[in-house]
Amino acid sequence: MSDIPENHRRAGPAGKAGASLKDPNAQIASMLKALYNAVEQEPIPDMFLDLLEKLDQAERLGKSRT
Repeated sequence: MSDIPENHRRAGPAGKAGASLKDPNAQIASMLKALYNAVEQEPIPDMFLDLLEKLDQAERLGKSRT
């Protein structure tokens, strides 16, 4: 059973070719995909990479002590 009301269900999957650009759901999906793609292309901040490296080091130290 779906939580989507009957009048909001689609016949096919979202983003399928031929989806109307006048359809608000298709517009939202398109904008979210564009935003996701833009964020995905951004470089990873050095501060985050440093944190990941520290976590890896701590994990290696923890394993070597056991």
